[in-house]
Amino acid sequence: MAEAATRRRTRGSGGGAARRAERTAVSIETARYIERNIPNFEVLTEEALEIIETNAETVLAEIGVNFVENPAALQRWRDAGAEVEGERVRIPRGLARELIKTAPGSYTQHARNPERNVVVGGRNLVLAPVYGPPFVRDMEGGRRYATMADFEKFVKLGYMSRWLHHSGGTVCEPTDVAVNKRHLDMLLAHMTLSDKPFMGSVTEPVRAQDSVDMCKILFGEDFVQDNTVMTSLININSPMTFDDVMMGALEVYAQNNQACIISPFIVGGAMAPVTIAGTLTQVMAEVLAGIAYSQLCRKGAPVVMGAFVTSIDMNSGAPTFGTPEASHITYGAGQLARRLGLPYRSAGSFTGSKLPDAQAAYETANSLNMGLLAGVNFMLHSCGWLEGGLVSSFEKFVMDADQLGVLHHLAQGVMMDENGQAMDAIREVGPGGHYLGCAHTQANFKSAFWRSNVLDYKPFETWADEGERDTMTLANARMKKMLDDYQKPALDPAVEEALTSYVSQKKASMPDAFG
Repeated sequence: MAEAATRRRTRGSGGGAARRAERTAVSIETARYIERNIPNFEVLTEEALEIIETNAETVLAEIGVNFVENPAALQRWRDAGAEVEGERVRIPRGLARELIKTAPGSYTQHARNPERNVVVGGRNLVLAPVYGPPFVRDMEGGRRYATMADFEKFVKLGYMSRWLHHSGGTVCEPTDVAVNKRHLDMLLAHMTLSDKPFMGSVTEPVRAQDSVDMCKILFGEDFVQDNTVMTSLININSPMTFDDVMMGALEVYAQNNQACIISPFIVGGAMAPVTIAGTLTQVMAEVLAGIAYSQLCRKGAPVVMGAFVTSIDMNSGAPTFGTPEASHITYGAGQLARRLGLPYRSAGSFTGSKLPDAQAAYETANSLNMGLLAGVNFMLHSCGWLEGGLVSSFEKFVMDADQLGVLHHLAQGVMMDENGQAMDAIREVGPGGHYLGCAHTQANFKSAFWRSNVLDYKPFETWADEGERDTMTLANARMKKMLDDYQKPALDPAVEEALTSYVSQKKASMPDAFG
């Protein structure tokens, strides 16, 4: 395993200290990734799916997609049999589908702690936190630009959150570190402050390569060569444009056997048609082209079909979340992904609200449950998202992460074994009795019901005596307790020193750039 390989590499240079630290470290409980025992919700008929697939092939063959400022990509497409005119690539019917056949239907992303490995695909659901906001918000500081200290707090909260399987990537954008250097600090935080799986940088191809190189230090070069240790987000510039920055990062990851989520970024009515079928057609065309290109870079490279879709408020132009249209598209895209035999990324704790209030709760609940029922395999933004993705909220991170436990329990389905049928309990209690003291209740009460670590179920008098705290106040208190209880997971000191040295040398090799 990765951790064992790391210890063997550094024997005699700190391995004993790491083992002693590991024995004394506090064990942080993380639930295994979700394995669904419930059916997926399917909104499209067979006929509708066939129409969308046919229309998507028409888009690729007749309209085409743009690969911008990327001559190597254009040459790959020519060699594969596509028609290339300038930067426009027209893909003959059936070619993209043929190319994606080499993409795996599932893959394992390895964490530095093997107990935290996740399997992406099949009937599994992996939950990862919010990604990308430049602002953060909490009760004390309000809304402000994110810093590296904020980023590190989010990584710690992610590590301490039982129902969260993945540390994520840019959980907030630390604006106090130079643009060309912050990816190094973010990766170092994920690698040292957590032992859950994480994402790499995609903002420049060289930063993707830094991510791979740092993983070679953490896991060992041979291990990274043979295994997937990152799942990273590649956005398509909808409509139907693949830019050189994102495609350059994709090329680096694909060639190094690292997984990419290839995901259109669509605001319906602005970047795609206003209709559900029209948007699904565009999504299908874009992901077919993007995933096919990943296989041109390296056959068998692990990929995830992504769909980030929201609608638009036609009065203000702002994106909206938790809407029925977004649900229909997410359900439909899930059906299309399953027909392609590919892992699927979508959904999250989406809301347009400025605060973790009732609007945020409604929209988030709609979005999270939609993702579970849509068959999503990798859910980015599963906790902490606020204000349409502009803000990472500390309180909402804790609130959402708590609610992810509901998804775990819903996904279990209904247990129909002997214990689940509870006939012994019914016989023991009989008419007019109660179940609190019966043997079946005593044997099952600790695990029978999901229990919140945030929400308040106390009697009114107790709640009033404790200050009439609302949910945000309770989440703030929970957040502070989690950070107080945080203990850094053990890491071989020699490996941590090598990572820190890599970051220091890379940062010293270039001037700061904030543009």
